[in-house]
Amino acid sequence: MPNKICLLLLLFIGNLFFSFAQSKKSISTTKISGTIALDGELNEEAWKNVSVATDFVMFEPDNGKAIDPKKKTEVRILYDDEAIYVGALLYDDEPSKIMKEITERDDFGTTDAFGIFINGYNDGQQDFRFFVTAAGGQLDCLATEQIGEDFSWNAIWDSKVKITSFGWAIEMKIPYAALRFPGENIQTWGLNFVREIKRERRIYTWTHVDSRIGAVIQQAGILNGIQNIKTPTRLFLIPYSSFYLNAGDRQNTKGELKGGLDVKYGINDAYTLDAILVPDFGQTKFDNVILNLGPFEQQFNENRPFFTEGTDLFSKGNLLYSRRIGQTPNFYPSLSENESITDYPGGINLLNAMKISGRDKDGLGIGFLNAITERTTATVSNSSDNSTREVVVSPLTNYNVTVFDQRFNQNSSVTFINTNVTRNGSFRDANVTGLLFDLNNKSNKYNASGGIKSSGIYDVINTNGVNASLNLAETSGKFRYSVGGEYISKDFDNNDLGINFKTNYYSIYSNVNYRILNPNKVFNTFRVSLGSYVEFYKPTQQIQLSNFNFNLNSTNKNNHYFGGGISINPFENYDYYEPRIANRYFVNPKNMGGYFYFSSNYNYKFAIDLNPYLTHVLNENRYETGINIRPRYRFNDRFSLVYSFDYARQQNDIGFIDFENSDIIFARRDRNTYTNALSSKFSISSVMNFNLSVRHYWSIAENNQINTLNEDGSLSPNTTYSNNKNSNFSSWNLDLSYSWWFAPGSQMSILYRNNAATFDRNINRNFGTNFNNLFDDNLNHVLSISVRYFIDYNQAKGWVKKG
Repeated sequence: MPNKICLLLLLFIGNLFFSFAQSKKSISTTKISGTIALDGELNEEAWKNVSVATDFVMFEPDNGKAIDPKKKTEVRILYDDEAIYVGALLYDDEPSKIMKEITERDDFGTTDAFGIFINGYNDGQQDFRFFVTAAGGQLDCLATEQIGEDFSWNAIWDSKVKITSFGWAIEMKIPYAALRFPGENIQTWGLNFVREIKRERRIYTWTHVDSRIGAVIQQAGILNGIQNIKTPTRLFLIPYSSFYLNAGDRQNTKGELKGGLDVKYGINDAYTLDAILVPDFGQTKFDNVILNLGPFEQQFNENRPFFTEGTDLFSKGNLLYSRRIGQTPNFYPSLSENESITDYPGGINLLNAMKISGRDKDGLGIGFLNAITERTTATVSNSSDNSTREVVVSPLTNYNVTVFDQRFNQNSSVTFINTNVTRNGSFRDANVTGLLFDLNNKSNKYNASGGIKSSGIYDVINTNGVNASLNLAETSGKFRYSVGGEYISKDFDNNDLGINFKTNYYSIYSNVNYRILNPNKVFNTFRVSLGSYVEFYKPTQQIQLSNFNFNLNSTNKNNHYFGGGISINPFENYDYYEPRIANRYFVNPKNMGGYFYFSSNYNYKFAIDLNPYLTHVLNENRYETGINIRPRYRFNDRFSLVYSFDYARQQNDIGFIDFENSDIIFARRDRNTYTNALSSKFSISSVMNFNLSVRHYWSIAENNQINTLNEDGSLSPNTTYSNNKNSNFSSWNLDLSYSWWFAPGSQMSILYRNNAATFDRNINRNFGTNFNNLFDDNLNHVLSISVRYFIDYNQAKGWVKKG
């Protein structure tokens, strides 16, 4: 293995100087003095006197194939002192078949689409991408090769679509405030256009993007002709006001009025300041809570816009788990014999947060995020004297992330990142620092990535730990491969602001895969891969996790997706986490399993996803099996419905349930989990939408045989333990929302939400009884109305002058 790694490293270094050359298309623009009416007509004289971008080429599935002349695409660009204007004529010999489902912002849906990719620095590092659908919907995102497309980023721009006898037409106005470019008199921008013909599932680009190369942004064309423009003052104010009406059987109905302000300020042409004052996240999506019987916490998605928008820099090194900021309290109070907690807070208020992020013309990306949460207490009551006391469960806390990311050669980067948590008083503080690299040769064929991270915890006992990783890969062509490894020391701890479940191990992994780059007689896409992963517990060198797998992913000529795989664990694994005590382990037997996945073409009104799976522990009557079925139906371009049913069964599953004296108690248990979910949308227009999201989750775990964990990781029957540690957990969530973007960047939303959850040690397998118990004296209701108004400083100046 060391010889192979050395050989791969030599190949990578040897190819660093191998250059990849591709002639780039270019287009010129001209400045206009008049106005462009955004009506989708392209009838102004200026459109006739500017060069045209045409001769689009297929990106997928048949990469490099010229577009059908019957579906030719012509794009023109104009500019003035305020914005660039994009005019596109998208020809289609069957305009009645153009797909145009109406969706909310940043949702493509089942519709034709057109997009423009702009790189103001022409450095191959980052695109600002703007899409328009045939139904008039808008999408925008930031894109980098390392992170991909981030649709949480939103800009303020305008567009108009018109279906015509020859196809469809688009006019777009993209203000300079939505872009980033250097302060130079003559601008040279990276540029590409993309068009998707949905009914054919084909995507075309203006400049040919070679799918054999593991990079897209570097293959852009050139936009010339923009001169003497200035970066506008990028100051945006977004005041908001929200009203919440809360009601439940266990509490009186009460109303709450909130207000606050978000601020966005362009420090210069590259960097932007975002700040939230008096945050309000009351209308964020609910969490899909589960019955968690494992040794690790459940990880949740981040749904708060401030922590999702434009955070690609902060995600470097996977050191930031933003749900730590304002999550449940960090500490549990110590109690005396007669004390109990009578009021424990469910969350922590975020006082304010700000971030600075951006990248300059020299490729230097800077990210700075800071957030402060308030001091939070729990109430402890003493039954002997009826006294109460307040105990701090989360002190006033400052969270900070600092990132410096230097990109070079258009496809490589070196990153410094630091996260810091400082708590007021005698509570623990934490600091983590990482130095990362992501290197690609000029042809984007070979990649070397990895880094080293160190952590420091400052508490009663100070600890320091380290995490190091290295990955080498070939990233282009039909055959691709990668090998790598990771080491995490015992005391590495980034959980104050990040999330990490395991320490004190090292791992090695590899993957080799083959794919077709162009369709053949059977498949539009086809990929097979072989992978391996082995993880060793460092003190004993025992295998604590292993997996060898084969996977297949394909799309046939009708654009139905078929996938599947087989996974084998040929070794006994020593689990040092399930026992919940240091240096104790449970021996997991060998196992194997497989899955199948089918997804029919979403272009059809009715489509379905199907995913059955099975895992079998060898030589034992122990199984895990399940199935996910997700039918969907699009009634028309406005209304669609998606239902999802998940069933999972674990037979003779083994896991920790309790401690008894000095014994660790395990149980063999049967577990059944049912999840029913329904989502629906009705769109009046692309700026006015109704959405429904419903989820019912029910999981029961019944212990059949009680065991004591032995020192050698095996189990012995326990006939004396009598506590009931069965689990019966149900949860219900319903969100019904109305959203109206009544002006650019300005939104009114109305949300009705109800939710309930129950947990019981008694097992009742009757679905109806459990469902009714979930709602008995347990349902909470919230009705909220929120209005956010977007104010552009440049427009506000005009209001003042007119006034």
